[in-house]
Order: sequence, then C-alpha cells, then structure tokens
Amino acid sequence: MDSWRGVPVPELPGRGPETKIADAGGEPVSAAAGSAATLYACGITPYDATHIGHAATYIAWDLLARAWRDAGHEVTYVQNVTDVDDPLLERAARDGEDWRELAAREIARFRADMEALRVLPPTYYVGAVEALPVIERLSRLLAEHGALYDLEGDTYFTRSADPSFGAVSGLDVATMTALSAERGGDPGRPGKKDPLDPVVWLAARPGEPAWPSDFGPGRPGWHVECAAIATEYLGVTFDVQAGGTDLIFPHHEMSASHARVALGDQALPGEPVFARRYLHAGMVRLAGEKMSKSLGNLVFVSALLADGVDPMAIRLAILAHHYREDWDWTDAGLAAAQARLDRWRAAVAAVPFPPSQPVPPAAAPPALSGARVPLGKAALAAVRERLADDLDAPGALAVIDAWADTAPPVMESSDAALVRDTIDALLGVRL
Repeated sequence: MDSWRGVPVPELPGRGPETKIADAGGEPVSAAAGSAATLYACGITPYDATHIGHAATYIAWDLLARAWRDAGHEVTYVQNVTDVDDPLLERAARDGEDWRELAAREIARFRADMEALRVLPPTYYVGAVEALPVIERLSRLLAEHGALYDLEGDTYFTRSADPSFGAVSGLDVATMTALSAERGGDPGRPGKKDPLDPVVWLAARPGEPAWPSDFGPGRPGWHVECAAIATEYLGVTFDVQAGGTDLIFPHHEMSASHARVALGDQALPGEPVFARRYLHAGMVRLAGEKMSKSLGNLVFVSALLADGVDPMAIRLAILAHHYREDWDWTDAGLAAAQARLDRWRAAVAAVPFPPSQPVPPAAAPPALSGARVPLGKAALAAVRERLADDLDAPGALAVIDAWADTAPPVMESSDAALVRDTIDALLGVRL
C-alpha cells in the first residue's frame, strides 16, 4: 500500500542524545537497543478518519522517529491499516456503500491529513488485505504450536498456550474480561475454552468479504494482523510497539501473545519476543468526554483545514501536551497555538513582537540566557535534551518560547536559520 509523501528534513549540526522513554514502572530506558531503531505503530481502521485523537497519536510517534534520526539511528517504521474489519463493514452496510470504496476514501483522507501535519511517512505502510499471506503464515505457526481451536467454523487462539499472557497490561482477569467486551471481543460466546480467547480467523459470513485459507474461507482477526505484519517487517524482536492507551488491552496484549507462541523459539537468547518497549498515547477529550467514533464527538483534521486553520497551529496545539497525558481539545488551545506560531515566525524573521507570558524557569535551560553560547545553538541543544526525556514536547516548546522572547534584540546572523531548522527537523513545524 502506498504511504503518503514525505517532507524534506533539515540537517542539524552534531547529533542528538539517545531518546529515553518511560518503562512500565516509569523509569527512563533507551528507546532503541542499537544503531538500527525499529517502530511498529497500530494504524487506522479506515471508516472515519482523521480526528484529533488520531493526529495526536501519530504526531507522538513522528517525534520519536525524528529524535531517533537526529541521534544517528537508521529508522524502520511500520504502520498497518486494518482495511477489513467489523467497524468498516458495519459503516459501509449502514451507508449502503461498498466497503472497499469507503476504505479507499478514508485512507486517502488520512494520507492527506498526515501530509498537511508534516508527519513523516512510515517505511512500510501495510494493509491487512495485502498482508493476508503473511497473516496466514503466522496463523499456521500458531496451529503448529497447538494454540488454535475451531468453534463453529471460526478459529480461536487459546490464551492458555502462552504462560506470559497478561505481561503487557498487567491487568487481572476480571478487568481484562470487561475490556474485551467493550473493545470488540466476545468473552460471552458459548463454547470458547476461555472467555478471553481471541478470534484468529473468522469464517465467511453472508454478504461479507472472504478469502481462501488453510482455515477455510473467511478473514483475519485484528490482533493476529498486527502480530504478523510487525514481525514480518521488523523481525521477531523490535524496539517499540506504539498505540493509544485504549490498545493496551486487548490489542497489544493479544498481538504480543500471538507472537510469543508462534515465534518464541526464534528469538535470540535474552531478547523478548515482539516489542522491547511499549509506548501508549493518552486520550484526547472534547468537553470532558473521550473523543471517539462511538460517541460521535469528533473533531476532524480535514474539517479544520477546510475552515482555513493553519496545519502548523494544529500540530502545535497537539505538541503543547505530553503524549502520555489525557487532555481536552478546545478552541482556546487552538488559538494559543496560533498565537505561538505567529510569535515564532516573527522571531525567526527578527520582527518585533509583544513578549509572551513568562516561561517557568525549569522550562528554559540556563544556556539560553548566557552569552558564551550562541542562542541558536543553545536552543538546539535544549530542544534535543527535552525530546530525549520521554519526548517532552511541551518542554521543547517552552525552549523556543524563551528563545523567541530573548533572541531578536541580540540575534546573530545564523541564529534564526538554525532555530528555524531545529523547529522543522525535531518538532515538525514549518515556519
């Protein structure tokens, strides 16, 4: 599947530090294990894209990819598209539309939104339909390990085949069961060996698309899709699995479990199967409610762009929040982002602009107020430092705010160009 078009990324002097992210216990750990950095991000189900929650999630992983590249890593980034699944088929049936046409339209909209927001494209952008041979291959490995069973033509994974099941989420069975029911599972289906067992291959239903397989005609389950695509393109072990907090269970738990059972005998000694680390983005709310398709309280990127909103203001409004926090999208937040964008553009152009609100002392590094280091180089070093600290985008914005308030009266000739390139290369904001 074609990804979207990339944008040129300015080359910055020197190298950034290694990016540290918070592990499950909140301790900082290196995001990449070696010179090659590998990332798998769960993509959209293309029946209604792209809302601000999507944008916030993919901008977070864009920051990671940019920081990795700045540190000298060779980055391989894989993102899937679940272009056949229940929500897509249900929306197409509701609207009397061919599911393939609906998926194609929404994927095109998503690509355009990502381009507008200057999100760097993944190395591999893979749809579930095109990955059917890969998914079937992993499913066969699960069968060979005795981890699958038939239930009225549908094929299920038995979680008892994985002694480490639950390691990703750390949740108890009762909580898992409740979340499974809320998030597309079928824990109440009679005949299952365990309520939490997920479907791997769904037998053909009347009026629904189906493909031939060793398990009969049908289509794949969601969790095995990501397990198969991630390990096909990144190997048995890769650095980071990324997605929203709503994917921790069941999706990330199930995908990792599938991979452990199917590929556990292929991992190198001392290495985990599937992801070394997990990154989870917080939820974006509107008026205190999680922004979601089911609630119908979505703010679409394409609608904002059609209304003339600067895409860089949208990006800055998102970057004002740490990727792990839940937050509210508001008109005031967007207005503040536009004001920040105007201030930065004026500072880079050395145009006088009213001073901003004071930046908290901890947000502005001491080098910005010293004369021994050119202000542009100090700003670059400080932004690098903030992003290396668990992708602290709000801290990085505060660095540029401090520079914008300090630099114009004393700016060296090269300062503006370096800061402009820093903002572009590391924050993805084009001034």
